[in-house]
Amino acid sequence: MVLAISFLEAPLKFRAPDVTLRIGLGIGRLVFRALNAIEALLAVVIVVLVIAGEPGTAAVVGVVVTVVILVAQLVGVRPRLTKRSDRVLAGEDAPRSHAHYFYIGLEAAKVIALITTGILLLNAA
Repeated sequence: MVLAISFLEAPLKFRAPDVTLRIGLGIGRLVFRALNAIEALLAVVIVVLVIAGEPGTAAVVGVVVTVVILVAQLVGVRPRLTKRSDRVLAGEDAPRSHAHYFYIGLEAAKVIALITTGILLLNAA
């Protein structure tokens, strides 16, 4: 989901005919709100499963790193992006936010953490 939405849908929607910045931001807010809600739910499920099982220290560290990255995105970066998109959606010509680059970096780190954790969990089984 992260790869499809963050690295495909998000940049491509702005290349579609007649999609303005305001429309793209409006769509992006809805899509990322849904993605983040599902990510948070899945994070809770995975944490519960890790607590209930015995996956090994490396896998636990992987889960913790992944959850910390998600929390950093939701608490540290998303509010800044929302503030800017609120301004743009209100018709203001707001400058581009540097927080977007942090979000993309965290998305890339999260993908690496998810893949690594998945491999570690499969090896622990």
